[in-house]
Amino acid sequence: MSHSPITNTQTMNRVAYQILQGFERYFRWYNRITRGARERFEQGRWTEVQSAMKERIVTYEKTLSKVVADLYEQIFPNQHNPDFWRHLKTHYLKLLDHHPQFELAETFYNSVIGRVFKHTKIDDELMFVLPSRCYLSGQDRHKVVNSFDTTGTVRSMLEAIFSTYIFNIQFEQREQDMQQLDDALRARLDREQLASVHTVEILKSVFYRGRAAYLVGRICMPDETLPFVICLRVSEANQLQIDALLTDRHDLSVIFGFARSYFMAETEYPAEVVAFLQELLPNKKHFELYISLGLYKHGKTVFYRNFLQHLTESEDNFEVAPGIRGLVMAVFHLPSYGVVFKIIKDEFGESKKVTREQVKACYRLVKMSDRVGRMADTHEYMNFRLPRNRVSDELVEELLRTCRSSVELTDDEVIIKHLYIERKMTPLNIYLDQETDEDKVRHAIDDLGNCIKQIANNNIFPGDMLHKNFGITRHGRVIFYDYDEICPMAERNFRDLPTSDDPYAIDTLSVAPDDVFPEQFEHFIVGKFHLKRMLKELHPELMQPQYWREVQRKAARNELQSFTPYARIKRFKRSEPGASDAPLTD
Repeated sequence: MSHSPITNTQTMNRVAYQILQGFERYFRWYNRITRGARERFEQGRWTEVQSAMKERIVTYEKTLSKVVADLYEQIFPNQHNPDFWRHLKTHYLKLLDHHPQFELAETFYNSVIGRVFKHTKIDDELMFVLPSRCYLSGQDRHKVVNSFDTTGTVRSMLEAIFSTYIFNIQFEQREQDMQQLDDALRARLDREQLASVHTVEILKSVFYRGRAAYLVGRICMPDETLPFVICLRVSEANQLQIDALLTDRHDLSVIFGFARSYFMAETEYPAEVVAFLQELLPNKKHFELYISLGLYKHGKTVFYRNFLQHLTESEDNFEVAPGIRGLVMAVFHLPSYGVVFKIIKDEFGESKKVTREQVKACYRLVKMSDRVGRMADTHEYMNFRLPRNRVSDELVEELLRTCRSSVELTDDEVIIKHLYIERKMTPLNIYLDQETDEDKVRHAIDDLGNCIKQIANNNIFPGDMLHKNFGITRHGRVIFYDYDEICPMAERNFRDLPTSDDPYAIDTLSVAPDDVFPEQFEHFIVGKFHLKRMLKELHPELMQPQYWREVQRKAARNELQSFTPYARIKRFKRSEPGASDAPLTD
């Protein structure tokens, strides 16, 4: 079908504008939900926090689907040759001049093109595989940062901060909290350092998550810059508490960790906010910070760009990941890169009574849930391409044997039709086999129990709790990463094990598919006898059916627990009124 140049140009202009309008509609929707975080925080509407988190995730897909449907009504995409799509990108790019969210708009365009071509064309001529331009951080810094006078006393500066960041909620113990904040800063900086502070900057965006809000900034001195994070929480009595002051990068890194829910932090200039955050957290990559803001689609784009760059700078091969082979997923990695790649197998082990669609539903459930710092975030890709000469023969053989329906081989590429990517961790079973320090082993077992409890207390039954399904981070934190058997707590029946001399004799009982016998957990969560004993000593509740039934009842009443993502020692001491209401430290 032929088109005149004028008609084509008019069509391209119309389609480009239509796509940009779709992006802007999405971003307004995203910001509207994000903006509501302040009111939900102030009014203690915690069930709405969960709903808003889920709604914000699905807004992108809903808007994208509408734009693509409208596009098909306007034109017949299959009737346009590659030149049309190449020129369309040029027309779209012109619309992005001086656009405050140009980088997000590029990703939205990629999503539209990906949907039209069913993710079969990853081509920088057709889409923004590479960014159209580099963002110069600092150009919009004044639009995202508040600066505070440091020529007076510490207290006067803190008062200025809380005159700028005002919450429509009564402080529980304002004077006590402000004094503790003053004391904490003076304890962190000696007199000479305090005298040398020339700037205190705080992002204008307040970072909301769960029951907490964070003022995120930095203290600037001639020879060093420190994070300056004020942590706020709401008590059960719906009163505001200043909970902690964090000035260590490690603490800030944990708050922005990959196993936590996305923040609600409203801004019109996400690139500048991310640039500021990376100055505070130089070990975090750009894609991790975009994802932490809930801009996970763009985070995926930035990840892919980072991945392509890493391929050009490395020489190692993709290979089977270390650890025990899974029954549902084939897992591989590039040793020099910090993620693992997971593919759903064509056939599962006999003990797995799930389908492919159920596995995908489990991964969606985790995406939509509060991960409470205990479940790794995952990112889904279609037609992910690996250079064939960088994939080990052993890995190719395993993928063809276990995942043939998801793998396509060409002379130059290995194409994975459906893939999940997660942060790389040391599998807990490998860690426990190799670690010789008994204190570290005990800490890992204790944190394993905490991990299981905290997931359950946020209304998810982890299902397959073998220790090989958990990882441990470089900071010694245990994270769950195998989701094929997870479900809401209400979907399991926690039963007492009838008395028997044989602890494995439940096959003689009447057992329904949803029945769970917690008294058996000690026999399979960890394998070695001394580790079983340690887990039972540290967390005996895990083996008690009544404990699980009580957690189940709390979940049914929406009594979900909140956990602070920093150490208990960092938290300010509280007088009696709110002490018993303080959320748990994870």
